[in-house]
Amino acid sequence: MKIIMKFITYFSQKRLCYLFLAACTFFAACSKDFFNKQPLDAVSDATFWKTEKDALLALVGCYNTGAGWKGEDFWTPRSLLYLDLMAGNGSEKELIPDRVTDGTLNSAYWVTEGYWRNSYQKLTACNNFLDNIGKVEMDENKKAAMIGEVKTLRAYEYFNLALYFGGVPLVTKVLSIEEANNVLRASRDEVWDFAEAELIEGAAALPASRPASEQGRITAGAALAILGRLQMAKEKWAEAAATYKKIIDFDVYRIHPDFASLFSSGNVATSEFILTSQYQEDVYGHVLLQYMYPETWGGWHQFSPYNELVKAFECIDGKSIEESGLYDPSNPYENRDPRLDYTVLISDRSVFKGQTYIARPGTTSPDRFNRYNWSGYCIRKFMDESFNGNLMNFGGNWAIIRYPEVLLGYLESKLEAGDPIDQTLLDATINLVRGRQNVAMPKVTATGVESLRSVIRRERRVEFAFEGLRYFDVLRWGIAAQELNRQFTGMKLTNNPAGYKDFPVDDEGYLIYQRRNFKAGVNELWPIPLSELQINGNLTQNVGY
Repeated sequence: MKIIMKFITYFSQKRLCYLFLAACTFFAACSKDFFNKQPLDAVSDATFWKTEKDALLALVGCYNTGAGWKGEDFWTPRSLLYLDLMAGNGSEKELIPDRVTDGTLNSAYWVTEGYWRNSYQKLTACNNFLDNIGKVEMDENKKAAMIGEVKTLRAYEYFNLALYFGGVPLVTKVLSIEEANNVLRASRDEVWDFAEAELIEGAAALPASRPASEQGRITAGAALAILGRLQMAKEKWAEAAATYKKIIDFDVYRIHPDFASLFSSGNVATSEFILTSQYQEDVYGHVLLQYMYPETWGGWHQFSPYNELVKAFECIDGKSIEESGLYDPSNPYENRDPRLDYTVLISDRSVFKGQTYIARPGTTSPDRFNRYNWSGYCIRKFMDESFNGNLMNFGGNWAIIRYPEVLLGYLESKLEAGDPIDQTLLDATINLVRGRQNVAMPKVTATGVESLRSVIRRERRVEFAFEGLRYFDVLRWGIAAQELNRQFTGMKLTNNPAGYKDFPVDDEGYLIYQRRNFKAGVNELWPIPLSELQINGNLTQNVGY
């Protein structure tokens, strides 16, 4: 089920909710003695935690991530797309996410500091809920489910913090200022072990599905899907396979037949979504479309896919471009996996709302690649043909975990655990993903470890492009340095590279675009923010920063 409940559901209670959220944030930086005053003109823990209604409002505060321009966290669309750009699927024209993996990252960088800060803000809200929910008089089964939701939210934050920063402070209650300024880093294993236990406990308390009236609240499937990611990161392959199998056996989720519509404003009720950040136009919207749309359609054309991602899409015979006889180097975008055209705008080929996308130099197009720091490609995914509203106020939900991740995770875990792979398993997992109605790629038949591993990794890259999974994958596969210490290319400019002089091109005629210099042994972890080190002398820095 989906997450980040639309606040319109609680419109009549919104003011109280915001007051509560403000109280939670303030509480994180104050001693408990302050709240003993029980102010009569504000919400306090001493007066708030009484009824089920109070508990529900507090729960909304734990889910709240922020709409509009909010970012640098593990929930909002721009922040998750940034992770894919960091991981080598593309660039941002001001190089904001690029700086994380181009060899220039330092402890003062505001982007990685933002992921840290916003995660701990959400952790404070979750800890405050768990510290106080016992005071509320309500149905114990409902209370247990709420606790399961908040423990899942907290575990998701800790999983990601430890993935990107390594060991981090493991805080499970609201701290005083003195306590907060003296915490130590727990090891990554300690943090992940804690998160794993919390997710197992949370999933056991949560329902497999929810009625429409509870749309947006975490289910057992969401808790288990996060658990599956964590177990894969720990290479606990048998456990991960068992976790994913539980989700499959719920028989709740389905592959949606229309790949493109998954990312439209009408994507509210699809059964492919397991975990999402939810939005609503004019009430709780986000601004990703303003960043993403080409200038031709009123956007900022902020993001540019790399050609290395484009090359990862197979030909329609199910073979890579290196292997397929259908691949034509002089016409490289023909006969390709349909998801390529759903994912990337290609100059002189892609049409949106009746107009062709043009990035060629020598034209008057506002999106000609040499006008700004662009690759020539633009993101097509998430662009909704039916949307005619304000690009800064889009209400489409953002998928954090889709059912294809469960199916591909289950297959990969079975493979890496050394379990036998047969066609029945392939047809029940990867071929369901590739076989959706408007993709219809040929079935995978490879069962050998090396060949199937390559197919699975390529499938994850193209299926989830720009959804925030690529960085997780390259880190856990141990290929971050290989993928990010290299030259990246852009659009194809010529079929005669030897005689082409207008712009630098490689020997295939693609624009020589950007170079990244990822530091192996250093950049696999983000630096502990300098601001945190200056406050708390007990914190240690990661190697190389």
